[in-house]
Amino acid sequence: MICGMEPVAAVGARILVLGTIPGLVSLETQRYYANERNAFWTIAGRLLGVPREQPYEARVAQLTEAGIALWDVLAAAERTGSLDSAIVRGTEVPNDLADFLSRHRQIENVFLNGTKAGSLFRRLLEPQLRAAGAEVAVRELPSTSPANTRLTLEATLTAWAEVADALHGTSRANVTPARGADSGSGG
Repeated sequence: MICGMEPVAAVGARILVLGTIPGLVSLETQRYYANERNAFWTIAGRLLGVPREQPYEARVAQLTEAGIALWDVLAAAERTGSLDSAIVRGTEVPNDLADFLSRHRQIENVFLNGTKAGSLFRRLLEPQLRAAGAEVAVRELPSTSPANTRLTLEATLTAWAEVADALHGTSRANVTPARGADSGSGG
């Protein structure tokens, strides 16, 4: 059984990016998206001005100052390796997103990093949020994982522009858990 990491979030967070559960490199270093081939920090650099070359702590500080939080759908699961496809169904332990959102009431948009995060969200977290009466807009984006070979970096970047749009108030994801989640772009 592998266990996830604590969320990265500041008091004024307005956007939450949820992955599935950290890969082995991230777990070893206790840093989100630590695999050098993962496109997350490249995308954050291009869209939000968070240079990948900066130390991890500086990148995280810039994200949290901008109002973006990072976490995962799963708190724990059985998985060999780092691939989401290796997560053993039935072993997944979801994070308590309802509690997290009750402590971060300004979060209105949740962006799911990939198809697996989306399917796990719909199966494990959406019922949790519905039971708690929590409403938040949810959008599934293409995975930033190096395992996502379906899309180019540019195509992934274009889809992830929604995060910057939501951050600047020019757009809002259009799906609430109470109404069911959209499969989105996949990843």
